[in-house]
Amino acid sequence: MLKVALFDEEHEKDLEEEINEFLEELEENQIRDIKYNVAFSTDEDGEQIYCYSALIIYREK
Repeated sequence: MLKVALFDEEHEKDLEEEINEFLEELEENQIRDIKYNVAFSTDEDGEQIYCYSALIIYREK
């Protein structure tokens, strides 16, 4: 059965750490695909806000 895991962080290093922790629990042949996205917007003060996200599609054991 295929499953997905979603990750969303404000900093790219936080996203990297979270995904690496998740991947440690999987065997390499379970991973089907990884989708990555970066989005940003500005707040009312004009400061940029980033959103780093990833979707991992994997096969459950």
